[in-house]
Amino acid sequence: MIALEVHKKGTLSGHQNPIFTVENGPEPSMLFTGGNDKGVVQWNMDTLAFERVLCPVQSSVYALHLLPGTNLMAIGTRSGLVQVVDTATGQSVAKLAHHQRPVFDIKSFRDKPELILSSEDGTVSVWDTAGFRLLYHFKVAEQTVRAIAISNNEKNIVFGTKDGKLKIYSALDYGLLTEIPAHNMPVTSLMFSPDGRYLLTGGRDAKLNVLNAADFSAIRSFIPHMFTVYAIKYHPALPVFATASRDKSVKLWAADDFRLLRTISFEKGMDSHLLSVNDLIWNAYENQLVSVSDDKKVMVWDVRATH
Repeated sequence: MIALEVHKKGTLSGHQNPIFTVENGPEPSMLFTGGNDKGVVQWNMDTLAFERVLCPVQSSVYALHLLPGTNLMAIGTRSGLVQVVDTATGQSVAKLAHHQRPVFDIKSFRDKPELILSSEDGTVSVWDTAGFRLLYHFKVAEQTVRAIAISNNEKNIVFGTKDGKLKIYSALDYGLLTEIPAHNMPVTSLMFSPDGRYLLTGGRDAKLNVLNAADFSAIRSFIPHMFTVYAIKYHPALPVFATASRDKSVKLWAADDFRLLRTISFEKGMDSHLLSVNDLIWNAYENQLVSVSDDKKVMVWDVRATH
């Protein structure tokens, strides 16, 4: 039975406003964050220090996504504009100007050159990553499409909507396969398990659902936090996943039986976030967990298994 030790490695300070999103770079020592500031920040995970402002932005950054196998970072903003920036040079490669409302999530495929954006306007757009041409756009919901998850076999795409539904589409032709009522409030996070067995969904109703990834049938549901579940992220190697919430905490769970393993929070006596934790990522530099918050801080956590 797995147990975890968690120690704070450090705090990255420099943002002047809330931080909404965090993403790894093409090198393990690179980390990028974005939020209400006027730029996307690059951090050095070796020195745990500010590296540079990757690029300026005209409005708040809600999503960062590194295109697999490239140096290209897609930056989704409150204005609806998505910039694609080369992290090696800091130069803008493309500007995806389609959505007129905020872009909340960005995902891409391993096996086909397409980028998917979801927006507050209730639509999704699909772009060719070779020349960044708009390929398709279609309406998914009446209101915000907040989260995107692509199944491990890349056959299905799941969109989480403001009305609490999961909309499941074919990745082959972007046809709607089914929709599932999942939450009583907006869906705010989605994640397939690395073994391909489960789809996890988090919502503003503070609920976490576990679905069978094969047929999307319900397996279990529980309340992991006091408020919105903003992020669900699986560890790259250990059978563990982490959740982040508006309740200011990060929690670590066993991937097999969904036991709570550790809680990272100020209330538990840890030097942790004082406001909403908005996003998480596992960074490959030392398999550390990185959390970002409304408190303007990036925190780095060492997580070790003890059996």
